[in-house]
Amino acid sequence: MCIYMIKMEKRKIVALGQSSHVISLPKVWLKTNNLNKGDYISILPQSNGSLFIYPSNGATQDTPSIQLRVVVDEGDASIVRKIIGAYMDGYTHIKLRSEKIFTVDQHAAIRHIANTLYMMVIESEASNVVLETLIDESKASVFAGVERMHLITYSMFRDTLQALRSRDRALASSVAPLENDVDQLMFFLLRLIRSAAQDLSLGSRLGIDPLSCLDYQRLVHSIESIADHVAVMATSVVALLDSDFEVPASVYDGILKAADVAFSSYDLAVRCFLSSNVDPTNEIIDEKSLIEGLYSQLTPLPLIGDQGSTSLLAHIISIRESIKGISHYISDIAELTIERAYKIKK
Repeated sequence: MCIYMIKMEKRKIVALGQSSHVISLPKVWLKTNNLNKGDYISILPQSNGSLFIYPSNGATQDTPSIQLRVVVDEGDASIVRKIIGAYMDGYTHIKLRSEKIFTVDQHAAIRHIANTLYMMVIESEASNVVLETLIDESKASVFAGVERMHLITYSMFRDTLQALRSRDRALASSVAPLENDVDQLMFFLLRLIRSAAQDLSLGSRLGIDPLSCLDYQRLVHSIESIADHVAVMATSVVALLDSDFEVPASVYDGILKAADVAFSSYDLAVRCFLSSNVDPTNEIIDEKSLIEGLYSQLTPLPLIGDQGSTSLLAHIISIRESIKGISHYISDIAELTIERAYKIKK
């Protein structure tokens, strides 16, 4: 992408014939984009009354590429963070070069994150690896991606509650791995949203303006955080079912009741956002108070007696805290829906 600096200036509208009006275009912009007489440009009206002008032909954009240097003995986590950062900034090709050679663990970490980010390894040598994105952002859909992300999280939450209610260890064990699918969609959607915020023509094709990009970014983060909490809940349910410990009835019932409220509120909150339905949002936000009331009844937790252990008590607390955390993100989604409803129309 070509970057150039130009000062703000006024240009006079000139009459051309009896019905047409024209303005001149800055020479530096024409030169930067290799545009000449007879070439075409595209004009996209914006909701704020401005016009977005971009080349329809002329210079073609180079494939965004970046080279990342990997130092000797650099940790896997550091390499993964570099790759994620480059991916989120819109690079199509990510080239990694090691000062010496990649270790087996480094290669494994690179391939794992590449899979998570919908990328593939197109070149691989002892000291060089090249990753390439597999998805064409221009043909993607933010709305459809969010829906898929929500449905996976919804199914995780539903199965965790069912496993807790029916004491089904196999069902609870199947939940946590699905969080990886949510992460895949999160990274892709955030990359797509960031690209749309910078490229108004892409945003137009996707049907989202810059302000909506901010809203969808918040939504995606909230859904991913809820999925994280649900995965933690499922893991704790497995630990409880693997033990002989009987959760006190008052605690068990309180957790189930709070979780049921959070589950129904989560689904409703996301559906309200996607349909721009602001009517149930206050009810959703009020449900947070109900969950906090149930939470206070479980604080402090009743004594669990000799049959319990510190680790098992920690799992019960983990489930309780996850439900409370989920309620906060649900409330955030509802408040975001209200904010979108009163966005200034231009």
